[in-house]
Amino acid sequence: MRVLICPDKFAGTLTAVEAAQAVAEGWREAAAADELICRPIADGGPGFVEVLHASIGGELVEVDTTDPLGRAVLGAVLLAGDEAGTAYVESAQACGLHLVEPGERDPRITSSYGLGALIEAAVAHGALRVVIGLGGSATNDGGAGLLAALGAVGLDAVGEPLAPGGAALTTCASLALASTVAGRTPAPGSADATGSGGGGAPAGAGLLPAGVELIAATDVDNPLTGLHGASAVYGPQKGATPQDVTLLDAALANWAAVLERELPGCPAKLAELPGGGAAGGLGAAILALGGTVASGIDLVRELTGLDEVLENVDLVITGEGSFDHQSLRGKAISGLAGAARDLGIPCVVLAGRVTTGRREQGAAGVTEAHALVDHFGSVDLALAEPARGLRELSARLAHQWSR
Repeated sequence: MRVLICPDKFAGTLTAVEAAQAVAEGWREAAAADELICRPIADGGPGFVEVLHASIGGELVEVDTTDPLGRAVLGAVLLAGDEAGTAYVESAQACGLHLVEPGERDPRITSSYGLGALIEAAVAHGALRVVIGLGGSATNDGGAGLLAALGAVGLDAVGEPLAPGGAALTTCASLALASTVAGRTPAPGSADATGSGGGGAPAGAGLLPAGVELIAATDVDNPLTGLHGASAVYGPQKGATPQDVTLLDAALANWAAVLERELPGCPAKLAELPGGGAAGGLGAAILALGGTVASGIDLVRELTGLDEVLENVDLVITGEGSFDHQSLRGKAISGLAGAARDLGIPCVVLAGRVTTGRREQGAAGVTEAHALVDHFGSVDLALAEPARGLRELSARLAHQWSR
């Protein structure tokens, strides 16, 4: 029997690669003769680089960068080594919610500055095409930190550099090149980011070498602002109060207006473009730089050859931390299950918890769904020992399905 094992991450407990390993180990314990094909998946959020490295190889280059509060953290760039000169980076490695303790989460002050170091490292290693996985961020600064790291610094009405975070964007009046701000770009939280910059400076000039292409990999199609924008939809999970959401949405609207006015090549109606609201507005910053937005899960499926493998297996096992209604609306698990259904292949979901009904699951192409919480009879155990739970559930499935 040929079994395709392709889980997403179990947020906060297991990466997609670790989850796939646990499922494979459990199946082998019960049905060692079966052929197992592991293809962990990601949609651009946490685990994006790890999943691609496990599937396509390439060279991982460690990069010193900063987290959303300006503290040192280690990230990585994946150099694919292809003819296109492609590099892959993951915003969550510098901007991730998991890097900030619950009590520290405040999208008014968290910054995307650290992502700039990852992009700069990719370019320094010769990348001409930088694919940036977006998702799981603690930031809501519209990519202002990212742009500052690349050399476009937001200034207030008197020419002072903005403080880090989304709230400061309410006072943004212009942009300046780093060379006009004491000859360099201020790091988030730094006390010595001084100097004046003339409003209307050509901020877009030379931010990236000519010929470098940016692609935002995400399956979030929310715009930057409004009812379905970054602040309203994702701000609360990053620590924003209702009052903060109103403030941040207005701040992002002002920021988008400044970018349209002063960043050469920035597209019109930036705040309304699909995908601009991804990762707290990082999507909008990439679009402002002339980049594009692409489906993260579609990119991963293409690079890992998932669809070709899918045509020649007998069973699909996928999963994630929480299999809920959002899963059915997304493109990762539901897209995979739908593809399996169209080929007449059963698809089983293993998740930390399952809150969808059987009718909904069946309509999405899911044959069965099993939860670690139900398996253990305890939420605490499901969180503490997810790998063991996946091994045990997988072994049970092997007894049921293997022939």
